[in-house]
Amino acid sequence: MIGLLLATIITVFVARLILKKYKPQPVLILGGIILMLLTIILGSGTILPKDTSTGFVLFDIFEFIKNTFSNRAANLGLIIMAVAGFAKYMDHIGASKALVKLTTKPFRKLNSPYLVLSLGYIIGQILNVFIPSASGLGVLLMITMYPILVSIGVSPLAATAMIGTSACLDLGPASGNSNLAAKTGGIDVSIYFAKHQLPVSIAVIITIAVLHFLVQRWFDKRDGYDPSKLSSAEIAATKEIEENNVPLIYALLPILPLILILTFSKLIISSIKMNVITAMLICIFISLIFEFIRLKDAKSVFASIEIFFDGMGAQFATVVTLIVAGETFAHGLKSIGAIDKIINLAQEAGFGAVLMVIVMTAIIAVSAVVMGSGNAPFFAFAALVPDVASKMGISAISMLLPMQFASGIARSVSPITAVIVAVSGISNVSPVDVIKRTAIPMAGALIVTVIVNFILF
Repeated sequence: MIGLLLATIITVFVARLILKKYKPQPVLILGGIILMLLTIILGSGTILPKDTSTGFVLFDIFEFIKNTFSNRAANLGLIIMAVAGFAKYMDHIGASKALVKLTTKPFRKLNSPYLVLSLGYIIGQILNVFIPSASGLGVLLMITMYPILVSIGVSPLAATAMIGTSACLDLGPASGNSNLAAKTGGIDVSIYFAKHQLPVSIAVIITIAVLHFLVQRWFDKRDGYDPSKLSSAEIAATKEIEENNVPLIYALLPILPLILILTFSKLIISSIKMNVITAMLICIFISLIFEFIRLKDAKSVFASIEIFFDGMGAQFATVVTLIVAGETFAHGLKSIGAIDKIINLAQEAGFGAVLMVIVMTAIIAVSAVVMGSGNAPFFAFAALVPDVASKMGISAISMLLPMQFASGIARSVSPITAVIVAVSGISNVSPVDVIKRTAIPMAGALIVTVIVNFILF
């Protein structure tokens, strides 16, 4: 119990500092280090397994941080950096502006900016089945969809909030959480997707789309947002779009990665594999060829690649470091035994099946908000589900599904989660202001997830 009490105190301390706008990376890392030090003092757990330990427990704390940096920079971090670098380069060569110029007119005919925004969420969630990285997809949509939404009258905050939630359900066989849920539940991931995720997700997606329509429109009206009264920066951006002189074919470049990723997937051509990073590199190469043909100046074209690298570096400094910091804090919570204790207390209280599912889902949701990660809490709790479900007399999948959905839904209400930080950085708005707009759609999504799961399963 002492571990849970100390973890609660440290969590409150960390939350207070973040809400006071302290830099979240050092705050989270400090919180994680303190929790791991307390773990050592209390003797309640280990920091690293024996086979990866440095041999000195205090050094193990920093070895864990080093390992996390290594893993994230080489995998998820590289995806985020490559996509962000590509986004910067598309803006530099005028391709993003060409796309806006080409697509804005048809969207205006709908005569409902917030209907376009709602449809944009549905499109994004469908794309998430094939592009499992929430941050990667979010930044891709910031390249393609964000300029369109803002140009037809949606506020930057509303557009950013919608895009930040576009991968909130972690759908499909490509999702790590989906694979873990299926494996833990003892079924094939394709069955989990088709028979369990899809029926529930249809109701949840409709709920989120409707709530985004209502909530973002209400917030924009409350804030007095008037698209006709643009700031000087927005006026300049609009003029740049109108005066953009690059060939119209440049409009294809920002969506080319999506075309490649979707084409070379299980959807169309499954024999060839295409990941996000490879798609970005191919498209950068193609973009350089386009620029050389247009400018006929090899020196300036080669020099322009620095924009891509600068974009990658900026994302490492902000997003990748934040992910590592969040995982360090999450590891501290797990190592001190706080998570295990919460679950044990719920079991000892004799909760029934329905209440236990709600409690487990709530734990995941709260943890995801605090940690800024959907993976960390779900990976921590999923292995416990078969035993808990067995004792409750229900199937493991009926407990795993709402937990898995909750991890992504609640992540979208955290100001420190990678996707929210990434999209907020691109639109130059505050992550805290963004989550104020995602809170209601995500709360509705969580409620509908639990209700529909109970009805169907």
